[in-house]
Amino acid sequence: MAKNYEMNMSEGSLLRKIILYALPLIATNVLQLLFNAADVAVLGKFIHDKSLADAAVAAVGSTGALINLIIGLFVGLSVGANVLVARCAGKGDADCAKKVVGMSMLVSVIMGVALLFVGFFFSRTFLSWMSCPDDVIDMATKYMKIFFIGMPIMMLYNFSASILRAVGDTVRPLIFLIIGGVINLALNIMFVLVFKKDVEGVAIATVAAQAISAVLCVITLLKSKGYAQLDIRYIKFFKRELIDMIKIGLPAGLQGCLFSISNVMVQSTVNSYGKVVMAGNTVAAQIEGFIYNACNSVSLTALAFVSQNYGAKKPERIRLVVKEVLAVVGVLAITMSAVAVIFSKPLSLLFNDSTEAVAVAQTRLRYVGSTYLLCGIMDVMGNVMRGLNKSTTAMVVSLLGSCLFRIVWIHTIYLLSPSLPMLYIVFPISWILTSGIHFAIYFPTMKKVEKRFIAEIE
Repeated sequence: MAKNYEMNMSEGSLLRKIILYALPLIATNVLQLLFNAADVAVLGKFIHDKSLADAAVAAVGSTGALINLIIGLFVGLSVGANVLVARCAGKGDADCAKKVVGMSMLVSVIMGVALLFVGFFFSRTFLSWMSCPDDVIDMATKYMKIFFIGMPIMMLYNFSASILRAVGDTVRPLIFLIIGGVINLALNIMFVLVFKKDVEGVAIATVAAQAISAVLCVITLLKSKGYAQLDIRYIKFFKRELIDMIKIGLPAGLQGCLFSISNVMVQSTVNSYGKVVMAGNTVAAQIEGFIYNACNSVSLTALAFVSQNYGAKKPERIRLVVKEVLAVVGVLAITMSAVAVIFSKPLSLLFNDSTEAVAVAQTRLRYVGSTYLLCGIMDVMGNVMRGLNKSTTAMVVSLLGSCLFRIVWIHTIYLLSPSLPMLYIVFPISWILTSGIHFAIYFPTMKKVEKRFIAEIE
């Protein structure tokens, strides 16, 4: 039964399979964001003390970049698990897949416990470093502490879902997310409207919903008969597979951290404008998140398809994957960005009633939300490089093209004319720079890969 959900990405109609793989993943990521946006919307619209609405929304929004920074390194290892399982499937090596799946479960829980400790005890310190305002920091700290209590479960979900995606199963993670998300929304309403809670209510709801999704994912892996099978005899460390996972996942995680560092600096600059601007920035970021997650879903499609075809040693199919995934992400990004900009005001009003906050949100959407085609191209090419066993290269390119560039911009160009537009414009410029470097490296890399495959076959 489980095999019906798996997909052979190295044979058959490519575009059809890309779309079949990407659509449930897009729905999963967009719904995940929708349920997360419900946290902000419920607080902004229904919090019992309306005078706390902006502070509560700002508290949740101000933690996003910091949370991504703290967990980014560890989430990156789930990318390593995804690539390795996909390669095992491409090679037809079931025993290797079992080792990676079993070890991944152990790694995820260990990392989750470590993150629980760091996030719970150092949340306020980290937020202080980000210049979080005094009227927001207490709520933000409370939200982060509860969020990190659930980190072991969240890590388990991330790894489990990543493994299912590696074998082409994007449908069941979507089903599990819908179940967890509906529960999350129901708990949000219950805690905020009935029990008169603020940020702690939505944090508890998020953790509870994630736990349900994680349990369903693990049960699926246990019952699987294909390459995603979780065999409890394999829940231990395997030296070779662990080294390979680290080689692929560590650079991906470091890249996520580096991106988050630059985003934390941007958020810190936003924080200096006060809670109204913070609230407006949070609203825009929520709207942009739908575009980003949809495009990122397509980029993850490139990761899985390139990895399986790399394992199957089919370079021409890899080239075709890159072309078709870029075409799909282009259509998606242009359409969604247009909707976000054209309907920026009514969309912003769904999250916050403040006229000033909505104006800030519209400003960000004009400068950042309109340019996600560039971000989509960048993410696709980064995941293509990881699928080609160039994870470190992808990390270095992102370090130079996006992270370092943004930091330099904030400390130089932005200071010459400090304003929100001057801050926001750094995003599309960094995306162009990073994408250009990726393309310059991709073409010679593919030639080397093809020569090596030919030599191995001969």
